[in-house]
Amino acid sequence: MSLNKGDIAPDFSAKDQNGNLIQLKDFKGKTVILYFYPKDDTPGCTKEACNFRDNYNMLMQKGMVVLGVSADDEESHKKFAEKFNLPFSLLADTDKKIIESYGVWGEKNMYGKKSMGILRTTFVIDKEGKIQEIIKKVDTEAATEQILKKTER
Repeated sequence: MSLNKGDIAPDFSAKDQNGNLIQLKDFKGKTVILYFYPKDDTPGCTKEACNFRDNYNMLMQKGMVVLGVSADDEESHKKFAEKFNLPFSLLADTDKKIIESYGVWGEKNMYGKKSMGILRTTFVIDKEGKIQEIIKKVDTEAATEQILKKTER
């Protein structure tokens, strides 16, 4: 299933690194940056998470919430969040329900080797719960800037 701009974002509930139950519907009235990343504590994923961390206060002032999702478990997320001082929730989607409902599980080609995995993708979900933007070619070092360029037209 593939989602498009203007679609209603699929609702979800999952535990974050602190064991809190996070549900999309809890963020009605805020813009949600829902970013999917392959694996905790890997180079690209760390750059992306730290970019969101470094811009977190500014994003919050704009009424935005950051949620990261990967198939890693709560314990892995907790270590990653603590190591890099991440102030936002990382959702543990070990059964890949959220990943599949957003259509970001697919074939990856790494150095000519094909495998299945999470396709790094960012969804910007507006205050009404509709998908405002889908970013498939994520610039991990400038993820926040990339989002703001697309949403502040």
